[in-house]
Amino acid sequence: MEINPIKFQTGFENFAIEKENKNTKTQAFSDLFREKLNQVNELQKDSQAVTASFAVGETDNIHDVMIAAEKAKVAINLTTAVQTKVIDAYNEIMRLQV
Repeated sequence: MEINPIKFQTGFENFAIEKENKNTKTQAFSDLFREKLNQVNELQKDSQAVTASFAVGETDNIHDVMIAAEKAKVAINLTTAVQTKVIDAYNEIMRLQV
């Protein structure tokens, strides 16, 4: 019976590479937020399109309709949560005494 030695994986080997990759491509928060809002908008449009096609009888798959609606709902809830956190952070900064 052969016993294999324990190999520790620290994960630090790729840390320098990831740090370099993060520094090369920076994106402003406003650009990121705008991009994500566009994705949420697309999810809403997809949900409306699937619901409309179900309503007129083009499709009979209620599962796809419900999945699209839930994806849109989760995206809206997440967007609202991020908006609330950003507003709270702004208000906290404004309360700071300089």
